Amino acid sequence: MNKKTLVLGASLKSNRYSNYAIQRLVINKIETLAFGLRAGEVSGVQIDTDLLPYNGVHTVTLYLNPNRQKEYYNYIISLKPKRVIFNPGTENPELYEILKENNIAFEAACTLVLLSTNQY
Repeated sequence: MNKKTLVLGASLKSNRYSNYAIQRLVINKIETLAFGLRAGEVSGVQIDTDLLPYNGVHTVTLYLNPNRQKEYYNYIISLKPKRVIFNPGTENPELYEILKENNIAFEAACTLVLLSTNQY
């Protein structure tokens, strides 16, 4: 099953974990979408700067600190993902509760580790 993934908080900077996550998702042949503050491309994936109504998103992987996440709560819920991954530094109990209320699974984990250990 293809776990179509949205990287929320994508960066064009090659030293950012979100950038590396996009690269690793592509290498693992996972359909990848990206949203960030600056448009551009990473490993053939276009970083969108508009919140597009993507269809069929399985996973949202977060690279935004909890304060920055607030403005995206409704957007994340609207995508109806199967799960949300809270990468290190993005853990957010407030959003955990909102996800629970909407029957969306979540985990505090590292996308890069999940990919490298075949647990994604």
